[in-house]
Amino acid sequence: MDNQFLFSLITGIFIGGTAGYLGSLMVSKKMGLIAGPLGHLTLPGIALALIYGFDVSLGALPFVVLGAVLIWFFEMRTRLPVESLTAVVFATGVAVAFLILPSEDLETALVGDIANVGVLEAFISVGLSLIIFLILQRIYNKIIFLSISEDLAKVEGIDVRKYNFIYLACISIIVVLGVKIVGGLLTAALVAIPACASRNLSKNLFQYSYGAMILGAVSCIFGIFISRSTGYSAGPLIILVNSFFFLLSVFLKKR
Repeated sequence: MDNQFLFSLITGIFIGGTAGYLGSLMVSKKMGLIAGPLGHLTLPGIALALIYGFDVSLGALPFVVLGAVLIWFFEMRTRLPVESLTAVVFATGVAVAFLILPSEDLETALVGDIANVGVLEAFISVGLSLIIFLILQRIYNKIIFLSISEDLAKVEGIDVRKYNFIYLACISIIVVLGVKIVGGLLTAALVAIPACASRNLSKNLFQYSYGAMILGAVSCIFGIFISRSTGYSAGPLIILVNSFFFLLSVFLKKR
């Protein structure tokens, strides 16, 4: 097993696992598709990174952070649904991306390129994934409480704006990291499908959240190994493995 493949595998495990854990919150809050528009918002940054030859995650970061801040700000000012505001922001980002994205780099932008992760990229990805996981652990119950009733949360003294901002920031960083694995097109699936599969199989919140994390990590392992064996892009294969686990969970739930 060469070092390049090992770096790709470790990066995929940590990002995939953390994305699944985050997805268990997003599905609970009926926000499973939010990662998709935010993923599309990375496309202008990816395009610039490919044009000027630097890391795509680094290029995606400022655009996603800006988009998340704008969504949070507009939600506070207009009280429009987050889903609607996300659609407005991401559509603008996609329009800009397709004006500047080189056609020869379209596949990398849309479905990722985990096979070319270096040691520094792997180290940063693993570190950020661990930080996001620890933050999510600390705010998990409060975010669940907010999803039930923000009014009750305010009565209990929970700072709704603060925790919504932290939560949205965590989503943004995972989306940026996910770009390395599945590109800007498939990030919603990386987050949502493991959570949906875990929800079908779990009996309590602990099983649900950590089951989603395990399924996310295992799907990345299988997808990267299949990619190495077949030569196909790892991003779509990871999503197909996730989809297989979801279909299996539907069958097991019916049993």
